[in-house]
Amino acid sequence: MSAVYRNTAPPPIPWLSEGFFDFWSTRVHPLWTLRRPLARLVARHKASADAVTLELQPNRHFHGLQAGQHVNLGAELDGRLTTRSYSPVLLENGRLAITVKRIAGGKLSQYLSEQAVIGEVFALGQAFGEMLLPAVPPPKLLMLAAGSGITPMRALLRQLDAQGMQGSVDLVYWVRQREQLCFIDEFNAIAARHPSFRLHLAVTGEGAARVDSHELDCLGDLRAAHVLACGPGGFANAARARLQDQVAHFDSEAFSVPQLAEVEQGSVQIQLLKTGRTLTVPRGLALLPALEAAGIKPASGCRMGICNTCVCGKASGITRHTVTGDYTSEPSVPLKLCVSSASTDLTLEL
Repeated sequence: MSAVYRNTAPPPIPWLSEGFFDFWSTRVHPLWTLRRPLARLVARHKASADAVTLELQPNRHFHGLQAGQHVNLGAELDGRLTTRSYSPVLLENGRLAITVKRIAGGKLSQYLSEQAVIGEVFALGQAFGEMLLPAVPPPKLLMLAAGSGITPMRALLRQLDAQGMQGSVDLVYWVRQREQLCFIDEFNAIAARHPSFRLHLAVTGEGAARVDSHELDCLGDLRAAHVLACGPGGFANAARARLQDQVAHFDSEAFSVPQLAEVEQGSVQIQLLKTGRTLTVPRGLALLPALEAAGIKPASGCRMGICNTCVCGKASGITRHTVTGDYTSEPSVPLKLCVSSASTDLTLEL
């Protein structure tokens, strides 16, 4: 087993600033920092026709994670830190395995999958997310994954494998094309060790039905099932609509935010208190992409309303949650820019 790196940098002198300390300490060792979690790329493997798995060595400031959680990973591109959310597997040697799917127009995903070099160091956020295995194993666990939604399921399955796969477990995995399937050899090996685990592949390009019309009779009685679903926003919503009232428990995460149907017309004014700017943005569009389209780059991470990286203060105005449709008019409340749109003129602490 490979040795796990430990940050052994000497303690900083109290009067030194964190930035000054990090600037010089990372020139001695790229992972030595005062407080900042960082991760170094140490290996890469092809995961599928359009995905690559990166093995990253975090420094000691990373606090670990539970299977199914996410981290924000950031790289400096064109002079600016670009951050996105990924769901890692924690390997036995302390490394993180993060699988990145190339997305058309995805600046960071294309960089990580095609250009990142061994030895490169990335910004690393602490783990977040609540889609975890239940504390008491349910009699039946149903896992539904589409596309990149398979990555947290891989981590959860590895945990179940290590725990002896208690109860009945089914994984239904949707992709458009067979060459996009990831981790199939690993899943088949788990199935060979545990007859109570069954893998079901649904390749829509070969005629398999989507989740809203997929045949579920082969899964048996679902009334006592605990369901975990992960995929694009539309997939997560369709899975919930299909199963929520037919199972004992349903939990889902979406790696893209589904936008509500456009019901609000026109545009609104957004006043930014810290910069003094006033912008005109369309109603119904999430505030994060609206601000980015105007050249403003707030800190962001998961872009799906979970990690809170893009939260800012709202001084006035009414916003609408782009997933639930709920309206919020209270002033002086934290606002998640990635899942909030403006329904009236707003004043933001940006």
